[in-house]
Amino acid sequence: MSSPQLPLGLRFPSPRRFDNFVVGDNANTLALLKRLPDDHELTGGFLHGPEGSGKTHLQSALVGSHPGALYLPLAMLGNSAELALAAAAEATLICVDQIDAIAGQRGLEIALFNLFNQARERGHPLLLAARRSPTQIGLLLPDLVSRLSSLVQCPLQPLSDALRRQVVAARAQQRGFGLSEAVLEFLFRRFPRDLGAMLDLLDQLDQKSLAEHRRITVPFVRGVIESRKTR
Repeated sequence: MSSPQLPLGLRFPSPRRFDNFVVGDNANTLALLKRLPDDHELTGGFLHGPEGSGKTHLQSALVGSHPGALYLPLAMLGNSAELALAAAAEATLICVDQIDAIAGQRGLEIALFNLFNQARERGHPLLLAARRSPTQIGLLLPDLVSRLSSLVQCPLQPLSDALRRQVVAARAQQRGFGLSEAVLEFLFRRFPRDLGAMLDLLDQLDQKSLAEHRRITVPFVRGVIESRKTR
């Protein structure tokens, strides 16, 4: 089957995979998501957890392991969100992130409601995600709340600070460099909750330090962060 023609290149090319997701207290959710594409009794799931708990990582991993899947980050789509939702039912597995971003916008809620129904009719599983459960994100349409609540609810527990540090140190080691305690402390002050943003920054730091032949120190990290703000 050919991929549907959606705006903005919505297939999600990402290095995030199931095997590099740090599980913590989320083993049951991880096991469920691995079953989602092939278990016909499992029609979908709803991930919810605070920023940095792994929602985007898991959706990206699912898309990367299933060629017919599409990923829709609603907060990033802006004016294209309604068009993307309308076209997405053609995908064989649909991941919709940042449901919170459309709460209170009736037209977009209707588009998501329609996508839900079309996906169900076609037997295409859905994985949706928000920071909180469907009843807590301020949706206007009761029928949409009911549909989303009917999915298997998958709460994600954030990693402990100790595990988060292990993740960051491991990513640095994979990239072939170490992080001093001073750099680690600086990163955790700047990114207290958003582990994904911190890991993305590490990848950028590695590339930039190699290009400029510089060590990764606190001043170097601060300069890279400041340069990102001015783009």
